Amino acid sequence: METIRTIERPLAARVERCRRAQESWARHSVKDRLRCVKALRRLVVFECDALCQALARDIGKNSQEAIGGDLLPLADALRFLVGEADRLLRSKRVPKRLLPTWMWPQRDTIHRRPRGVVGIIGTWNYPVYLNGVQVAQALTAGNGVLWKPSEVAPASAAALHGLFLRAGFPEDLVQLLPALRETGRELAEADLDHVVFTGSSATGQALAATLGSRLVSSSLELSGCDAMFVFEDADVQLAARAAWFGATLNRGQTCIAVRRAFVQRSVYEAFVAALHPLAANAPPLPQTLPAQVEQAERLVQQAVAEGGQLLGARSPATDGTTCAPLVVVDARPEMALCREATFAPALAVLPFEDVDDALEMNRQCPYGLGASIFTRQTKLAAALAERLPAGMVAINDVIVPTTHPATPFGGVGRSGWGVTQGVEGLLEMTVPQVVSVRGGKFRPHYDMSAGSALSRDELVRSLFAFGHGATLGQRIRASWRLVKALWRGN
Repeated sequence: METIRTIERPLAARVERCRRAQESWARHSVKDRLRCVKALRRLVVFECDALCQALARDIGKNSQEAIGGDLLPLADALRFLVGEADRLLRSKRVPKRLLPTWMWPQRDTIHRRPRGVVGIIGTWNYPVYLNGVQVAQALTAGNGVLWKPSEVAPASAAALHGLFLRAGFPEDLVQLLPALRETGRELAEADLDHVVFTGSSATGQALAATLGSRLVSSSLELSGCDAMFVFEDADVQLAARAAWFGATLNRGQTCIAVRRAFVQRSVYEAFVAALHPLAANAPPLPQTLPAQVEQAERLVQQAVAEGGQLLGARSPATDGTTCAPLVVVDARPEMALCREATFAPALAVLPFEDVDDALEMNRQCPYGLGASIFTRQTKLAAALAERLPAGMVAINDVIVPTTHPATPFGGVGRSGWGVTQGVEGLLEMTVPQVVSVRGGKFRPHYDMSAGSALSRDELVRSLFAFGHGATLGQRIRASWRLVKALWRGN
């Protein structure tokens, strides 16, 4: 109990400092805020080597992985904000043509107001890119940020936070909290206005329950078990390479990794044959957490025991810190390997007969983050995408399209709710406020509470017919009745 009290006091003080800084920051124009975002983008490029060193220290990324997976997409996202945020956050007048007749001469304007103080509980697999986009979007929208980075990637968080401060964001406005598990729990209980969390579904569920009891909104980017669909007209070699890339990118530590490859039976053997040399010759890949390796071992061993075949006859056994990419063919949708979210290089391959068969198998998985479709028939892919419960669908590619800075990122089902990135991600950091202004003295709704019951009934009936009469004659007659009803009311 003493430990909790010790944490609560400084966190409450941090929230109060952040709230005061946010109130001042929100009064700045979006263009003023974007000057800091522009400076941040330049610093990300200038400090490339320092950021790469931090990523290597935390999670062992080499420079190619660090630049391609973290720095490049972050720089793209910052450029998107600099170019588009002012327009997206601008107040918008509601067109006069949409105003109901009886509301004239009312004028409505929709403003995008910042949420206030946003808590961001970050992830470690892409700690510069994912955290950087979320923090930058929150600040651009006029919020203050309390950022709790992953305990696995403290050096990356410290390096990135330093760049935010050097770019001109006030120190109290964007605060880096200790990279400790207990800090995340305390942040969930703090006096926040919105929380963004990236992590496992189990943790996201617990966080949602805590926040929901206080009606604090959230954006939850949770686990995935993404599906790939390969049709008989697809380029099988390309699809096999995509499946391998999607399963092993970032050493399998990607929430939108390809975990289930549904392959039409007529090309199933060719697909497996194309995968075989990739799986047979793959070296073990370093993993960040022992639990990832343990889970992959368990799921693959269970799948093999249930009739699946390990491609290349490789053993799933590892030394606890590395994991050889594991491909299980002849898998079935009810296997735990096809239903649980994994964070290691593991892939299940399943044959299907037709679209309905593939969809039925896919429904047995509760996750809906991303999906991919390989076919030469664009119409077929578009029709299938419409039926998939997934936040993102890529056609003839995997993973990379989801980093487009102008598109949202988020899932459905056990993969969470809300989005980050893109237009919708920026707007999610705001709440809409409508300001209505009415001139003149015409207030027919006031008259509904005065006069006789008969005149009130005639007033509302004439208003209804005037606005929605089926013919011009009905609306003209209603307008005359409306005038008489208002006269009697007065």
